[in-house]
Amino acid sequence: MLKIVALPDVPRWAALAAHAVPLATLPSGLWRIALVLDLPVAAEPVRGGWEVLYVVMLSVVSEALALLTLGLVRPWGEVVPRWIPLLGGRPVRPMAAVVPALLGAAAVSALCAWAFYAQFAGLGDGFDGSRAQDLLLFACYLPLLAWAPLLAAVTVAYHRRRTAPGPAV
Repeated sequence: MLKIVALPDVPRWAALAAHAVPLATLPSGLWRIALVLDLPVAAEPVRGGWEVLYVVMLSVVSEALALLTLGLVRPWGEVVPRWIPLLGGRPVRPMAAVVPALLGAAAVSALCAWAFYAQFAGLGDGFDGSRAQDLLLFACYLPLLAWAPLLAAVTVAYHRRRTAPGPAV
């Protein structure tokens, strides 16, 4: 059975949602890596050094950003890990995590909206392969639609948990 690791005061749904975010971004990253490896996932493979570097880095950066969602339910989202120079051991101010996370959720929402609009307005070139390639592309990118709402929900739970008034003494 899969064990979801989170702080004791994190709601179970928030821990599950935080762990789902990196899983939601993984299929699109794997599809891009397959594209770079010249596997038959698209009509046109990626050619050229800079294009390959861009596609690989897009996959790495998007997965790294998705993994940051785990900080909203793990100890390193409340206290900076000791191994980080100058900041290690200091508490994380709630808004230092909440503001970037909500901006990230807004950015991902905007990118998804633009991609949807561009595809159906004829501005995108995503679906130009065989039927199987297009279906694979769609299946790999569809989970990305969950990234923004999951991140926003986990961020709101983090904010509520970290800024709730303490018990009266």
